[in-house]
Amino acid sequence: MRLGILVTTVRPEEKLLIAAFERAGVTPDVILDRDLNLDLTAGGEQTTPSGIPWSAYDLILERAVSTSRGTYALAVLNAWGIPTINSFETARVCSDKLLTTLALARAHVPQPAARVAFTEESALNAIADLGYPAVLKPVTGSWGRLLARVDDAHTAESILEHKFTLGDYQHHTIYAQAYVNKPNRDIRAFVVGGRTICAIYRTSAHWITNTARGGQASNCPVTPELDDLCRRAAAAVGGGVLAMDVFESPDGLVINEINHTMEFRNSSAPTGVDIAAEVAAYALEAARANTGVQA
Repeated sequence: MRLGILVTTVRPEEKLLIAAFERAGVTPDVILDRDLNLDLTAGGEQTTPSGIPWSAYDLILERAVSTSRGTYALAVLNAWGIPTINSFETARVCSDKLLTTLALARAHVPQPAARVAFTEESALNAIADLGYPAVLKPVTGSWGRLLARVDDAHTAESILEHKFTLGDYQHHTIYAQAYVNKPNRDIRAFVVGGRTICAIYRTSAHWITNTARGGQASNCPVTPELDDLCRRAAAAVGGGVLAMDVFESPDGLVINEINHTMEFRNSSAPTGVDIAAEVAAYALEAARANTGVQA
């Protein structure tokens, strides 16, 4: 069996994953996205930067830090028939908040109300339709960056003026989401192969509760309600290895966002679940299924 792990750099998560694969008897090849040189008009019988045919891989696990590098690499590899985790389609949807919202809506998965608009005037109307406060988000982005809570029309006008004057084309797509009055925390749940393996609370006095912004992690029990919501959300975006950001709203649990290349190094300790081992086991099972080899 031959596995590859596509990375921008080997972070703590990738070290944990490599160690988990090695404990299972497989040493994955580390492929750096900065070294890729892919002929888009040729077929799939090309080689990696180290000279190994891409077709020799039973599976590639995509772990790029760069969303664009990872997503486009998946598009090429899947076009060549090379199995990946996650798939290009899953990455494409999860990397775009608007597409995620549409996928969840089609599957009737609970989520905050959201609107999209393309001019300052129509965006002000969209935010007013949602009601204040509301949250403005870039359609692509992570780690809680460039989020803005707008409490009134004056604040919204100022932020929209900056977006349309200084932002690039992505910031001219205004994605507005209803603000959820959550209890100083949110939930990050990890779904691997259709199973909700564990979850953490991310607690912060700030309305943005990402651990990258200082949120503190603690164990969150995986209740039947949380498990059902997360499994339905995972299926809606194509499944694989995913992290769900969940809000405890006054009306019940709702999916806020879905991450397809999640960080997890600070989540195994509070949950007692070896997340890297779960991901490695799922990847190896998928690779064996691709080759017809039994465990």
